[in-house]
Amino acid sequence: MGKMDSISEGSPLGSEKIVPVAPPLPGPTTSSYYQKELMMNGSNLSGYSCVSTATIDLWERLFDEGYRADVTIDTENGGIIYAHTNILGMASPVMKGMLKKMKGHGRQQSISIRGIPNDAVRVFIRFLYSSCYEKEEMEEFVLHLLVLSHAFVVPQLKQECVRQLEQGLLTMENVIDIFQLALLCDAPRLGFICHRMIMRNFIAISATEGWQAMKQSHPFLEKELLESLIYEENRQKERIRKLNERRIYLQLYEAMEALVHICRDGCQTIGPHDKDFKGNQVPCRYAACKGLELLVRHFAGCKLRVPGGCIHCKRMWQLLELHSRLCTNSNVCGVPLCRNFKERIRRQSKKEEIKWTLLVEKILRTKTITGAPFFSW
Repeated sequence: MGKMDSISEGSPLGSEKIVPVAPPLPGPTTSSYYQKELMMNGSNLSGYSCVSTATIDLWERLFDEGYRADVTIDTENGGIIYAHTNILGMASPVMKGMLKKMKGHGRQQSISIRGIPNDAVRVFIRFLYSSCYEKEEMEEFVLHLLVLSHAFVVPQLKQECVRQLEQGLLTMENVIDIFQLALLCDAPRLGFICHRMIMRNFIAISATEGWQAMKQSHPFLEKELLESLIYEENRQKERIRKLNERRIYLQLYEAMEALVHICRDGCQTIGPHDKDFKGNQVPCRYAACKGLELLVRHFAGCKLRVPGGCIHCKRMWQLLELHSRLCTNSNVCGVPLCRNFKERIRRQSKKEEIKWTLLVEKILRTKTITGAPFFSW
C-alpha cells in the first residue's frame, strides 16, 4: 500500500490517467470488397453483404476463359459463346429446362438465341455469372436485355433494365418501342411510365418514327392510345369544371359569412350609401366583405330595387334568399328579410325548391371539405 501511495503521489500516473488509443477495427476496404446494404421489397435490412473483388473477378474469368465449358450458345452471324450448364441452370429456370431436355443425347449441348446481336447475348450471359455489366453496354443493349431477361426469367436483370429506363434511358424517340416491349414483357410499372409520358407529350411523340411504325404494325394499339388521350382530356376538363364550381360555391359561402358579419357585428368599413370609404381604413378580415358592402350600398340607394328591375339588386335578393335557407334560426337572425324569405319558401314550387336545396347542399359540402362550416344543417 505504501508503494502504491508513493507512486500515486510522486509519479505522473497518479495525477493523470493515460488511456492507450485503440487500434482500428479490422474490416474490408473499398478497394478489395464490394459493400452494399441489403434490400428486400424496397426496405433496408440490418447487416451488410460484402463480396470480395477477387470473387467477382473469379466469376468474370470463368466466363471469359470458358474453363471446362460444357455448353455453347449460338447467336447471330455464327457467333458462339461458351458457358457452363450448372451456372445457366441455376440462374435461369428456362435454360435449366432446355438443358434438361438435351441431357443424355450424347452430343454437345447447345442453346440457340437468334434475332439478337451477339454482343447483347454476351452481356446477358455475363450477367448470369457475376451480376455485373458495363454502363455503356447497358445503354446500348437495354431493350435486348429486357427481352432476354423476360424470355429466360431472370428477374434481377429485368428489374435493373426497368430501373435504367426509368432513370434516363427513356426518351420521346424510343418511348413507343419501349411501351410495346413493356406490354409484351409484362412490365406494368414501365408500361405505366411510358403511357404517362405519351399522354403528356402526345403531339411530339405522335410525330416520331416509332409512332408511324406502330400505326402500321399495331393499329389497335394506336386506337387504344387515342382513346386514352380523349379520356384524359375529358377527365382534365371535368376536374377543371369541378374546381371552378367549388371556387364559386366557396365564394357564395364567404359572401354569406360576410353578410352575417355586416348585419350582426357591424362592419367598421361600411356606412351610409352616400359615404365614401376612408383611405386609411383598416380592411375587414372577411375577404368577401368589401365586395358585398358595395352591393349593399347600391341596394340601399337603388330606385329599381324590385326583383328583375336591376341586375345588382337581383343578385342581392338572391343572396338574401340563400342566407335564409342556410340560416338555422331566423327568429334571432339580424339579417334583413330572413324571416320573410322563410315564409316565402313555403309557397315556392317543387321545381324551385329542388334547385335551391341542391345549391345549399353543394355549398355546405364544399365548405365541409375545405374547413368547418360557419352555418350548420
